[in-house]
Amino acid sequence: MFLKRIRIARKGKAMHVRFEKRIEDALIKLAGRLDRAKKKPDRSQVERQIGRILGRNSRAAGLFEVKVTEIERAGVKGHLKVTWTKRAAWRQWAELSEGCYLLRTNLTDWTAETLWLTYIQLTQAEAAFRTHKSELKLRPIWHQHEEHVQAHILFSFLAYVIWKTLEQWMSRSGLGNGPRPVIEELARIKSHDVVLPTSTDREIRIRCVTTPDESQRILLSRLGLKLPSRLGEPRWQELGVRM
Repeated sequence: MFLKRIRIARKGKAMHVRFEKRIEDALIKLAGRLDRAKKKPDRSQVERQIGRILGRNSRAAGLFEVKVTEIERAGVKGHLKVTWTKRAAWRQWAELSEGCYLLRTNLTDWTAETLWLTYIQLTQAEAAFRTHKSELKLRPIWHQHEEHVQAHILFSFLAYVIWKTLEQWMSRSGLGNGPRPVIEELARIKSHDVVLPTSTDREIRIRCVTTPDESQRILLSRLGLKLPSRLGEPRWQELGVRM
């Protein structure tokens, strides 16, 4: 656990350093363009550019205090100059928070454990919505009647339950926790009907299952599944055939 905390702290520090460099490089380029500008720049446009730079690199935006000042150049007023300083207090806070996960809330009567468990439930709900959209391809559908809405919700919920059940099944079998490859692999197993004629002008229809290949046999074995050679029994009596 301690080594994991160190790795997370190093990752956080590397991110802060990377975003700090991006901001500083962008501000240097902006300052250079203003120094070379022959026309008087639009102050509001320059401030919007600074806002975009900080917004794209929000991880280190709090480190910088950027100022836009008006200067006189070659006797012409109205030119702009960009300067910036770095806040020591923010850097100190960043160094202390690296490797930590901070949650801020306005709920003052909750314990830290309750707050964390609630937040984890939120992330699980977000992951469920992503699974519905990406893996299960269950996009929102606009229904006109309440019973249709309820049916759609039930269908989506059952699909997600089956998905999570397969995910846990795979995890216990040592196959990871991504059901999609397993579904695609086992989907290649097909069933087909063998139709046999009889002397009574009736047909005997037997539904058989294709033989799994090597990779499919390994998956089925790890999951503890055994495919039948046939699906169901032939309907002898219905077909009027005596054995």
